[in-house]
Amino acid sequence: MEKVKCPKASAAIPRIYRLKFQRDIYKDLRILEKSIGEGDEENSNLDLFSLEMFENIAYTMAKHADPQIPGEVDEWLDGFNTFSIYQVLPQLIELWGLNVKTDVEAKKTSPN
Repeated sequence: MEKVKCPKASAAIPRIYRLKFQRDIYKDLRILEKSIGEGDEENSNLDLFSLEMFENIAYTMAKHADPQIPGEVDEWLDGFNTFSIYQVLPQLIELWGLNVKTDVEAKKTSPN
C-alpha cells in the first residue's frame, strides 16, 4: 500500500464536495459530529449513511491533497485495510475546524 498524504482542507473543499456528491459538507460534518458523540462506539448513532458521508468527506480532502488518488471513492478505499472511524473522524473534524477558524474578532456594529 502506498504512503497516504495528509488530507487537505481549504476553501475549495465545500465546492468540490458539493459538485461531486451534491451535498453540503457543513451539514454533513455537523451530522457526523453529533452521530459520533464522545467517540464511544457503544453509544454512537453512526449508521451506514453516516459512514458513507465520512468516506466521501475523507476522500474529498485526500483527493484535494493528492491529485494522483483514483477518481472514485471505491477505488481509493480499496487501498486501505480496515480502520476505526472513531479514530479518524475526530481528526478530520479537527482539520476542518482549523480551516474555518478565524483570528479576527467580530466587530460590534450595534451601539449597545
